[in-house]
Amino acid sequence: MHSNTDIPSGARVGVVGAGRLGTSLSRSLRAAGVRVEGPLGRGEAPGGCDAIVLCVPDGEIEAAAASVAGAAPLVGHTSGATPLTALAPARGAAFGLHPLQTFTGGDSDTFAGAGCAIAGSTPEALAFAAGLARALGMTAFEIDDEGRAAYHAAASVASNFLVTLQAAAERIAAGAGLEPAEARRLLLPLVRQTVENVAAHGPEPALTGPIARGDDATVAAQRQAVAEAAPELLDLFDALVAHTRALAGARA
Repeated sequence: MHSNTDIPSGARVGVVGAGRLGTSLSRSLRAAGVRVEGPLGRGEAPGGCDAIVLCVPDGEIEAAAASVAGAAPLVGHTSGATPLTALAPARGAAFGLHPLQTFTGGDSDTFAGAGCAIAGSTPEALAFAAGLARALGMTAFEIDDEGRAAYHAAASVASNFLVTLQAAAERIAAGAGLEPAEARRLLLPLVRQTVENVAAHGPEPALTGPIARGDDATVAAQRQAVAEAAPELLDLFDALVAHTRALAGARA
């Protein structure tokens, strides 16, 4: 066991939910020296555990909590948006453990270095969540129920919407004769460097391109190209232009 965590030595953690996150969490906790039972299927209750982590869809958390009622003194979920009250049917102290990371089901350990939103209905539950986060190499930060929706919306914008934008870019690139796979291969180095620039300097200094330069003629030409290649994306393009102009104005 890692001695710098708040997980009691020899503690046993049950993981319910054998999807991407449950599988990755079980594997990584074991690698960190934590005793793990699971990942178990939904509706199964681990036995003899000090804590249970429910890795199930948000809408199934209450039912999953009921299915493990009384099975452990600590029960947690991995939802970024769901309040701890959803765990009330488990009849134990509740905690939240939301890795600020995306999981695709691969074998790589993507927890280390990520942030982790934690919460607890008792000091013990909060400390246990923090210990799990540290055992996985994550940076724990506390989010209360009132801030969950805003926190989760920020995470969705940063991750999910980025995927949507890349899909839109591939669709528009078809107007230049590029196949989706080719467009992806050519655009991703640009995406990676842009993310690195934001990380190093912040959004405003990292902004480049025609809007940042005030080149309205080029933006108009781009809009016409979008109208011809992917007219269904015009509303998205216009909204992004407006917000990017505001960002460019904020740095002026």
